[in-house]
Amino acid sequence: MLTIRSHAATDIGTVRSHNEDAVVDAPHLGLWAVADGAGGHAAGELASSMLAEALSHVPAALGPDETLAHIRVAVLAVHSALQAEAARRGDAMIASTLVVLLIRGGHFAALWSGDSRLYLLRAGQLSQVTRDHSLVQALVDQGVITADQAESHPQANVITRAIGAPDDSGELDKAIGAAEPGDRFLLCSDGLTKAVSETDIAALMAEGEPAAALIAAALARGARDNVSAVVVELAPEPPP
Repeated sequence: MLTIRSHAATDIGTVRSHNEDAVVDAPHLGLWAVADGAGGHAAGELASSMLAEALSHVPAALGPDETLAHIRVAVLAVHSALQAEAARRGDAMIASTLVVLLIRGGHFAALWSGDSRLYLLRAGQLSQVTRDHSLVQALVDQGVITADQAESHPQANVITRAIGAPDDSGELDKAIGAAEPGDRFLLCSDGLTKAVSETDIAALMAEGEPAAALIAAALARGARDNVSAVVVELAPEPPP
């Protein structure tokens, strides 16, 4: 059985007036999440907090497949509620990105919508598990721009999918894989990845730094957005 440690942190950043990110750190459920809200008049905060609340109430007794199904149903319910609230307020959109990590029985599953990310550090190598739903990622996929150009593109903040978005289905993409002793996972909002390079993220994670150290690195680099991180560590195998 895997021994798991996790820690989460979120910060307003250096520019914004309030925090529209939300995090879920629920090791008793084997579940972690980051939601990054979008919308005016604190609507983004409503969207992300509704998602975090829904995920925090996933029943603990469910098996992995049942848990994933429950998450999808819960997220779709929030998606519909956000669309209805936007219509009631007359707002164009009340929405949030979402990335979820579930670890059960030596396997992991990632579910996501938008550009909040899941990374995996394994044997010193950092890889991005999720794939951004964003305009610049689409341009990279089409060969119009390079990945390096995407980082500084003037429309780098434009997402193409989000929970609650008016023309979105509310469905989540999924990736699965083995969870191995020594693995470190990072869930984060784009406030982290826009401030701290993947090279620096990998170095901090390799040193075993907690989520708060990643947030501190983003703030030291003048993070202009809310910034959130959840680090999930699988204890390494003991020596023979």
